[in-house]
Amino acid sequence: EKPSYVKPLLKVVILSLVAVLAFSSRLFAVVRFESIIHEFDPWFNYRATAQLTNNGFYEFWNWFDERAWYPLGRIVGGTVYPGLMVTSGGIHYILNSLLHLPIHIRDVCVFLAPLFSGLTAFATYGFTKEIWNEKAGLFAALFIGIVPGYISRSVAGSYDNEGIAICLLMTTYYAWIKGVKTGSVYWGAVCALVYFYMVGAWGGYVFITNLIPLHVLLLMVSGNFSLRVYSAYSTWYILGLILSMQIPFVGFLPLKTSEHMAALGMFGLCQIYAFVLYLQSSMSKSELNRLLWGTFYIVLGLTVPGLMLLTHLGYVAPFSGRFYSLWDTGYAKIHIPIIASVSEHQPTTWTSFFMDLHVLAAFFPAGLWILFKNPKPERWFVVLYAITGVYFAGVMVRLMLTLTPVVVVCAAIAFSETWNTVFQKTDVQNSEAEQAKKAKKKKDEVEGESERAASSNVQTLSTMSMPKVFLSATLIIFLSIFVFHSTWVTSTAYSSPSVVLSTYRSDGSRTILDDFREAYYWLRMNTKDDATIMSWWDYGYQIAGFSNRTTLVDNNTWNNTHIALVGKAMSSNETRAYEIMSELGVNYVLVIFGGVIGYSGDDINKFLWMVRIAEGENPTEIREGDYFTARGEYKIDSEVSDRMKNCLMYKLSYYRFGEVKSSWNDPGGYDRTRGTEIGKKDISLSLLEEAFTSENWLVRIYRVLDPVNKEESNLPHKHVSSSSKISVGGRFKGTIKNKESMKKPVSNPKIISDKEYSTKNL
Repeated sequence: EKPSYVKPLLKVVILSLVAVLAFSSRLFAVVRFESIIHEFDPWFNYRATAQLTNNGFYEFWNWFDERAWYPLGRIVGGTVYPGLMVTSGGIHYILNSLLHLPIHIRDVCVFLAPLFSGLTAFATYGFTKEIWNEKAGLFAALFIGIVPGYISRSVAGSYDNEGIAICLLMTTYYAWIKGVKTGSVYWGAVCALVYFYMVGAWGGYVFITNLIPLHVLLLMVSGNFSLRVYSAYSTWYILGLILSMQIPFVGFLPLKTSEHMAALGMFGLCQIYAFVLYLQSSMSKSELNRLLWGTFYIVLGLTVPGLMLLTHLGYVAPFSGRFYSLWDTGYAKIHIPIIASVSEHQPTTWTSFFMDLHVLAAFFPAGLWILFKNPKPERWFVVLYAITGVYFAGVMVRLMLTLTPVVVVCAAIAFSETWNTVFQKTDVQNSEAEQAKKAKKKKDEVEGESERAASSNVQTLSTMSMPKVFLSATLIIFLSIFVFHSTWVTSTAYSSPSVVLSTYRSDGSRTILDDFREAYYWLRMNTKDDATIMSWWDYGYQIAGFSNRTTLVDNNTWNNTHIALVGKAMSSNETRAYEIMSELGVNYVLVIFGGVIGYSGDDINKFLWMVRIAEGENPTEIREGDYFTARGEYKIDSEVSDRMKNCLMYKLSYYRFGEVKSSWNDPGGYDRTRGTEIGKKDISLSLLEEAFTSENWLVRIYRVLDPVNKEESNLPHKHVSSSSKISVGGRFKGTIKNKESMKKPVSNPKIISDKEYSTKNL
């Protein structure tokens, strides 16, 4: 007999190995590139975290960022979820001040998401264990550790809110299920505390705020509501409400917005339902039914008109546009184009489901069916989570992240039960074989010893060994394929930082394209500290984080009018754009151009969204149809419309590009991204001048001329031979026009480390 401590110790070892696996599988980006922040939003999060660690929590809470949304600025403390920054700042404080380990805040930010992915494995194990059993919990911990749907938001360098939010999501659900099963005020309070952490970390907390009341409503309708559920929900709601309102960005929203009304209404309904249960002992069944239905109609008759009246009077905010876009996929494109312009807000394709879930998508329905066949109050929560998660993930690809945990849980239950069924069937077959063997034994005593042995061996191979080996091998093959797929997707698709691009040559060697950091470093070193940069909002956070320069718009997208003004400038001719830029105090304009290297995420491909957003605010000046050809096509070749080829975006992207040859057989001005030769090559600028073009022409920066210098800009630039060639696969120097003298960077209180901008890294 095995000692009692072997099984718990084995579980701890397995979970620890899964946590290590989850952490290490997210380090491809660090190994291949370096310790760097990825994407766009993480750069603001990093900048805000640096502000917190350098100046303290009070200064961070009251930080007014004058470099954002010029000339408006941004009050950061009241417009941000601070949980991510506080978490990183706390870890940095412990490492540096308490343990005396000199760890830079950037490294803490880079490795925070992989660290929390290991904790997510523990939380998912606990949740699945409460729903089903320990075996399924171990499967779930393994799956959540390597599933691509979660890795896509938690690789090293992906310093975004989702990196810690999924861990908090599963921990909140675990505490809720414990509260439902035990009715303990303690677990209700734990659920409220983790929920408070979740509210401070991610705006997706609204999903929890509505899913838990929906679960309670289902338990009421199905007759499974009890005082345990009442105790857990009341404790969670009261404490969670009070705590969540301490976040400045949330404030009184739980009492004033339609997205939170379900939780408030369910709290009131719980009180009525509990009071009715209390009256059961003193009333007959018929009287109780009349009282129950009468109360229901009275509450319904008062709540719905009252909510409509409060909404009409402005006391309760109506549903937001983002909420409507979840139910009507065409709503955002018509009414809020800035939401529809974001790629991660598009509907999810089937290939994305397979890429992010792989074999788990096939086992997910099986696990859901097992839960249906074995209903319990806590298991209905998973069913609701699965139904709502599948719908929202189908509407918006970004919400694949919230679907992934429930797919992992259901698939783990299916794997566990399938494995148990295999061994249970084998055990039954062995029992039957033993009984048959005993009956045969008496007969074999007469027929002979050799015949008895042969019959016994054949029966064992046919009834026990072959089915067990075959079914077990099938499950192992499925798991192995899933592991290989997850590793491949993580390595190739989700471990490349957007600020550093890489390409592979025909011989398999890798080429690094570092144009983004090259351009941002040039801005930091060669422009004045108070220079204002105009670009599309995608690059606002990176410019502020890398270059520490003022931007007009950024990825916060809180002011659609201001973004539309930038879109209007990009869509207008040079003269009108100059007027807008002069009013806004713009010194430089930055555009992303991928025509040389075939980069599809450039501003020309995003330009129609700029036009649509600008048209929404300025319908008389900007019309989308003016940028199409006569046949209604969006082109930049010889059929390009007059409005398109004269707009600022076209000019800044293709300036001097007509003189460039990508290869010996390409005509000058051949756009590799669009696969065509541009329609206008003799582009001249009178109110702007080229200041910097990165090595691969990916980032182009133009200086806005002062009124005094406008006449000087009409002088011809130095001639560039039309026969000059650029090898796309090779390395060539960037072009700098009218280069200013190098100057020391303006002192910036340790927001960005000098190591990150070293010429060695560039």
